[in-house]
Amino acid sequence: MYWTTLIPLAYFLSLSAAVPLDGSSSLHVPLSRRAPKTKTPEQLAAYRQHVSKKFRPNASSHSKRASTGTVSITNENADSSYFGTIQVGTPSKDYNVILDTGSSDLWLATTGCQGCDSGIPLFNPSSSSTLGTSTDQLTINYGSGSVAGTLAQDTVSIAGFTISKQIFATATEVSQGLIEDDITGLLGLAFQTIASTQALPLVQALAQQNTFTDPIMSFYLTRFLDDPQAQTEEPGGTLTLGGTNSSLMQGNVDFVDIPSSVTPSFWLIPLTQVTVQGTNVAISQSGTDSLAAIDTGTTLIGGPTDVVTQIYSNIKGSQQGTGQLEGYWTIPCNTDVNVAMTFSSQSWPISPADFSVQQLQGNQCLGAIFELDAGGQSSGGGPDWVIGDTFLKNVYSVFRYTPPSVGFAQLASSVQGSSSTSGTSTDHKSTSTPAPISSHSTRSPLSSSSSNETSFVSSSFSGSTPTASGTPQGSKTRGNPLPTGTPSGSASNPFSTPSGSPTSSGASPSAVASVLLVATVLMVRTLGLMW
Repeated sequence: MYWTTLIPLAYFLSLSAAVPLDGSSSLHVPLSRRAPKTKTPEQLAAYRQHVSKKFRPNASSHSKRASTGTVSITNENADSSYFGTIQVGTPSKDYNVILDTGSSDLWLATTGCQGCDSGIPLFNPSSSSTLGTSTDQLTINYGSGSVAGTLAQDTVSIAGFTISKQIFATATEVSQGLIEDDITGLLGLAFQTIASTQALPLVQALAQQNTFTDPIMSFYLTRFLDDPQAQTEEPGGTLTLGGTNSSLMQGNVDFVDIPSSVTPSFWLIPLTQVTVQGTNVAISQSGTDSLAAIDTGTTLIGGPTDVVTQIYSNIKGSQQGTGQLEGYWTIPCNTDVNVAMTFSSQSWPISPADFSVQQLQGNQCLGAIFELDAGGQSSGGGPDWVIGDTFLKNVYSVFRYTPPSVGFAQLASSVQGSSSTSGTSTDHKSTSTPAPISSHSTRSPLSSSSSNETSFVSSSFSGSTPTASGTPQGSKTRGNPLPTGTPSGSASNPFSTPSGSPTSSGASPSAVASVLLVATVLMVRTLGLMW
């Protein structure tokens, strides 16, 4: 959901090998980044459309495992996208994927891929003895291209945790330029309700099965946007599963719940106020007007035209874009723009370095907040706000499954990209939670959310949720399969395994017929909204 979302950006974040950061048992996934690429007006126009389409496509109990794990992140193209590494198959093999909290599907480009650049590491179905294949076709449409292929099922691991029968898409057709370099695919980290495959997302499955110490995932994203010496790939930060990393944050984690009236889909929380150059810009709290999707897969920040216009009216010398730059605004490159975003009662500043995205011509630079509904495009039921990496680089962000909420904390002063100004409360009443977060042993697994739409995956695999396993240790051997559990159930499995290859023990999924009736799954979403 990148400059990780801006047009032909590097859409895919690769998850690097999990490595302990400070001698603890937690594993962290490093993020990396690449040298910046100047965007053309055409690319800028496409980016804005991508973000809008991404969020508005249609106008048995388990024992608690006190565990956390870490994924090293790579920062690609100067904050354009962030990727990490997952392991797939038996024997397991590493694949880099974009880490996207703005979508919910996992897909990998596979051998024989049409449109994939040479050099991209592709997933080879014949290399895994545990791969289950399906004849179900699917097409994923993005603003800048599409992905087509079939559904598959295999062992997938991240940060030392494993799901033995994770459903994902194997892409045999990928629009040229959609992925590049070391990236093989994308890992969606939002909720099942918006999964195009309607499969239970990898990390949500781990959280529901009480695999983590706490049902949360936490991000620290680095900044290289203002570094002229930045390489194509740089250290991108960390994704911590099951907990927080106290060395990367200070103070409390201030959580804001997803409204109880909203079914968890995107990570949606109310945006209360935006402050620009010391002036407060009010956000309508009527209905869903204030809901903001917190999205690591989007590079910039998108909002409604009327509010965005108010924001730039407080920046001297700002100009509204026209033509292919419709929906964007420019600001004088020599102007430090101080913007802060308030969620609940806590205000979080954005570094001026993140607000000035790139120089366009003369002394005019592209501003980081754009009009999501420019050109008369309606919300189509999607959120009015999309909060991407422009904001997230300035905080330590925590996504909590139970209760569904998003929290922010001030970055540690020693961390690259930290702001000298901490989050400030606009109300004397604190809603913060001390960090690091303690274990909540009394919490029950997150119950599955379902929309009014029929989920062919959930109905076909009722009673056979993939089982998680794995307790991260101080180090992890890459390339070796992790031990996994087996799902329960009693019907035949719609996913066939290679002849002569071993199959997982335990009963197979049930109600296969409904899956086979689905010939095509249309996944309409803007890929990562990256540059």
